[in-house]
Amino acid sequence: MDVSAILSAVNNFVWGPVMLVLLVGTGVFLTVRLKFLPWRNLGYAIRMVFSKRDNHAGDITPFQSLMTALSATIGTGNIVGVATAMVLGGPGALVWMWISAAFGLSTKYGESVLAVKYRETNSVGEMAGGPMYAMKNGIHNSFGRLLAFLFSVFVVLASFGIGNMTQANSIAAALSSSYEIPTWLVGGIITIAAISVLIRGIRSIGLVSSVVVPAMAVFYFFASLVVIAVNFAAVPAGVVEMFRMAFSFDSVAGGIGGSIVASMLTSMRWGVARGVFSNEAGLGSAPIAAAAARTDHASRQGYVNMTGTFFDTMIICMLTGLVIASSGVLGATDSATGKLISGVQLTILAFSTVFGDYGKLIVSIAISLFAFSTILGWEYYGEKALEYLVKQRPVIMAYRILFSLVTFVGATTTLEIVWNFSDTMNGLMIIPNLICLLWLNKDIAKECFDYEEKVVAHEKKGEFIDYQADPADIPAEAYDQSMR
Repeated sequence: MDVSAILSAVNNFVWGPVMLVLLVGTGVFLTVRLKFLPWRNLGYAIRMVFSKRDNHAGDITPFQSLMTALSATIGTGNIVGVATAMVLGGPGALVWMWISAAFGLSTKYGESVLAVKYRETNSVGEMAGGPMYAMKNGIHNSFGRLLAFLFSVFVVLASFGIGNMTQANSIAAALSSSYEIPTWLVGGIITIAAISVLIRGIRSIGLVSSVVVPAMAVFYFFASLVVIAVNFAAVPAGVVEMFRMAFSFDSVAGGIGGSIVASMLTSMRWGVARGVFSNEAGLGSAPIAAAAARTDHASRQGYVNMTGTFFDTMIICMLTGLVIASSGVLGATDSATGKLISGVQLTILAFSTVFGDYGKLIVSIAISLFAFSTILGWEYYGEKALEYLVKQRPVIMAYRILFSLVTFVGATTTLEIVWNFSDTMNGLMIIPNLICLLWLNKDIAKECFDYEEKVVAHEKKGEFIDYQADPADIPAEAYDQSMR
């Protein structure tokens, strides 16, 4: 069996039905375990995103932490992945993306809480946290340290592929096919832009992400709304068709699906898979950014970072899905090959129904911004995972430079085996992370209920509460942990 076949077999498992059931199942368990508080407090969490309370231990503001996490999660999956899911799984796949994201709120909350609770301070005074530290400091045995080691290795390897080369290649391919811009030129620009941001570390990444991510999200949001508004007559029927196909056990076709045929199980598989790939709930990546936030309580940042799943899947992915559904292009075939149009070409076709040739420009800009921001976010993930494995600062600086240079390789070369390998590493991150979440579910629940009682109940009434303001009212263990 050759390498490609082995990687394909592993990928079929780590991104297959069994793993996806475990992912969603963990989300369901945590949602019930936390008495649905992540759902009940979603509005409160969104308000916390824009809170100015950042005078606590940490490297970046809570908002910058969320934007760094979103910079990595809002990527090509929101444009290409949604279109692919709707072709392979039918329009119903979008419904299953929403369902998986709903339970993913609790997963993202839980892993972010553990990241802040068990974070440490490194040799240069920066916060170091994420699932690997929760595994080491929370599980407290050799098994926990083994999980932490494996998770960190998977993150470092995945960062060069999923978080770097594939993103750079997406930018280069989009600009080359649409406007015949040479890939070497695109690669050079990406490399220079990346190294100018990454060489200065998390504060630089957080600052740039806090500008780029909102800007690109607003741009895509309004461009999508224009398409949906123009084609609004088709939206109600489109939504009905999505839910019909999402819960139909028989293969169905018609309506906005055109020639698309998909059963409930097919819709579920592709919807959940692309949803998880897009919002990364359960992957363990976003909590690494959560650990850098200045916050007074692990649960507060858990709520803030939890909203990343809401913004990514329930807003951005939903917009892409409605654009495609309302434009009537789903199920269209390529006149030259006779194959169904999928991926970025389907999204471009949908935008072009309203913007004409400018549809190609809108999607190209969106992909470029989304993919570049993903490169920034994933460098930080890979750096912190490498820092866990190797403490020497020169190695970390070398990683920043190497990571930036690899973007040029990704933009100018097609390395399918490397991409498949990194995709495998990306999926393998899930296994130790889910074990950690389930193992430490009592820690998550304790932080959640403590915060609900001492902070949320008061702040919902408009009363300002600083959890660290009066140490006498805080258990010594919790206070020491929150001040790390």
